[in-house]
Amino acid sequence: MPKLQFQASLEEPYSGISGDFLREYATHAVRDHIVDEMNLFLGWDSQVRVYPVLDSILGISKTREEGDWPHGELVVADPKYIDEINFLVHFQKEEQPQLGNFKHVRKLLLTVEHTPYKLVSDGMAILGIIGAPLPDFFLSAEFCGRHGFLKINNHRVCSFSDGSFLSTNYQANLVEFEEALLDSNLSPSAGNNIFKIIAGLVHSAQHQKHGCTLVIDLKRIPVKISGQTLSRHLDLNKPDHLELAKSLTKLDGALHIGRDGQLYGFACLLDGRSIISEDRARGARYNSALRFTAEHDNILMVVVSADRPVSIIQGGVEISGTCQWRPISGCIFDSEPLESWVKK
Repeated sequence: MPKLQFQASLEEPYSGISGDFLREYATHAVRDHIVDEMNLFLGWDSQVRVYPVLDSILGISKTREEGDWPHGELVVADPKYIDEINFLVHFQKEEQPQLGNFKHVRKLLLTVEHTPYKLVSDGMAILGIIGAPLPDFFLSAEFCGRHGFLKINNHRVCSFSDGSFLSTNYQANLVEFEEALLDSNLSPSAGNNIFKIIAGLVHSAQHQKHGCTLVIDLKRIPVKISGQTLSRHLDLNKPDHLELAKSLTKLDGALHIGRDGQLYGFACLLDGRSIISEDRARGARYNSALRFTAEHDNILMVVVSADRPVSIIQGGVEISGTCQWRPISGCIFDSEPLESWVKK
């Protein structure tokens, strides 16, 4: 059987096999991939039984504690590495909770929730709590609430949610934004830089669960927008400046970003006249973006809503919108009798 690879990393978009196939094959495919990696690193004599570990991870992921979904990280190390681990807390052998006891493990996750520490298991029981360094080879589950990520040596293999392993990386799909940049007059390198900046801002907002609006100004002379303008522009191509911009997205108003990757202002107010494409079911952030882009060409806008997918807007239209047309079954024209077609 050919080796299957699954990608759910932050750095690379998923481009492997289809999600439908992964859902069908799911645990078996993930197990095969893990076993292949274990054989490369550990040889053929690993004592970790992968199927029970995967079942436990899915079981823990579905177990709530006082109504909250699990957060924290669980590391599974091969028994040959246990003696090399520097434990912060080491449970007595007769009191080590079994990995298959989902409720007990879920409670223990509270001890490492939102910390750099991790629960560690040998594949059968929870041995204790560790920090750094980690073993030379390990399997881990990063629980992030309703979903999580399965990792080998900190490299994300796939995600999991609702009791299944998935191919999604839980990042916004910015394909339409990328296509709009390709259609613009930006050079490929400039377009790539802008895409990386916007992707970083969008993913940060989604991770922190807040909305934001990004104005990508492709004009050579930026448009005037009222807001908190900067006397010296912030170069978002620099990692530290980009981190600061991620914090600025939390404020009301839009970020104004130029074609050169410079931040011209934040907390910007967007004006515009009412247009026919407005959607009253959406909020002010979304409709303000529609109005503003309808009156300004060479402007792209990315609207991140806390409870909706990311919207890409240009020219007063959401270019990432779903087509609402539905085909009508059957023939919509009246049929004509055969006599009208036959010459008498």
